[in-house]
Amino acid sequence: MDPVRRGLVWILRPCKGRGASLTRAVHGLGMAALLLCTPAEPAARAQPPPAVPCGEGRTFQNPLLEGTLADPMVLAYQGTFYLYATGEVDGDRGTRVYTSTNLVDWTRGPVVFRPGRPHVWAPDVWRDPRSGRFYLYWTVSETVGVAVSDAPVGPFREVASWFPRAIDAHLFRDDDGRLYLYFVQLPDFRIMVQRMASPTEPEGPPVELLRPESDWETRAGRVTEGPWMLKHQGRYYLLYSGSGANTPDYAVGYAVAERPTGPFRRAPHNPIVRRGEGVYGPGHGCALQDHAGQWWHIYHQKRTDRIAWDRFIAMDRLWFDGEGRLFGRATRGVAQPAPVILPTRP
Repeated sequence: MDPVRRGLVWILRPCKGRGASLTRAVHGLGMAALLLCTPAEPAARAQPPPAVPCGEGRTFQNPLLEGTLADPMVLAYQGTFYLYATGEVDGDRGTRVYTSTNLVDWTRGPVVFRPGRPHVWAPDVWRDPRSGRFYLYWTVSETVGVAVSDAPVGPFREVASWFPRAIDAHLFRDDDGRLYLYFVQLPDFRIMVQRMASPTEPEGPPVELLRPESDWETRAGRVTEGPWMLKHQGRYYLLYSGSGANTPDYAVGYAVAERPTGPFRRAPHNPIVRRGEGVYGPGHGCALQDHAGQWWHIYHQKRTDRIAWDRFIAMDRLWFDGEGRLFGRATRGVAQPAPVILPTRP
């Protein structure tokens, strides 16, 4: 149930499962990731386009980051990627940062946010291009708010608390500069959107976008959570996770709209990332694009099919077909070409 955005960001098959075959930030070029399930989808559409190999021939395989971690988001800033996630701070009592220059090799960094209260989940960090400040949208004890820092490595200081009985906040900045905060309202797991007058000031009332309805969203608990907004060819793609996050049936789908406030239409081939071939409970992540234009999904998986919170960070490809449909995959223990990341110019 507990819960990866925009700055300078470079921004993831068929599987078997219950009668169907399978095919938010990182901010900046942001997206969130997926594996596709669609009963009637041609097999060719279920496969990603050929990978652009890393210039150094580097490969990687999942797990990307070991440890009890979940709900990752990645911010790219001045040649470094900063990953924030749930876990690894006295259980879930704070947020730690991990850094990388290539999205594959990660270094454990300091604790950047410690509110003094338990259940610190799903951090979402965004850099304001106007002020240059960094904003961490937090969930603490099922309340959503924001903290601010002058650096991506913190420390972040709390400045506002908005929504009680809420989780999984994600800030999206549209091309016109307008801000939208997506979050999940409990107890019925409704995905909401809140217009923002500034990074710390809501504007008007929040609007409901989705609630648990589809079979895959209600298979192991009635859940729609982990919203992540991305824009592709003028359309808005709301990525989200469904079913219980501590179950192997946790999965990812998306809905599409012409405006960031909806109305949103669920993709008919949902869920697009789900369990299969040694992968359990993939979900709740972000997306980013490498320097070759390839999209990557950074998300979490469960280690086993047991009902538990034993999760780790993973990364896989994400892609669109010619009709604008979103596809993805989830892998474990499979070597694949690393993202193409060019050296930062001095």
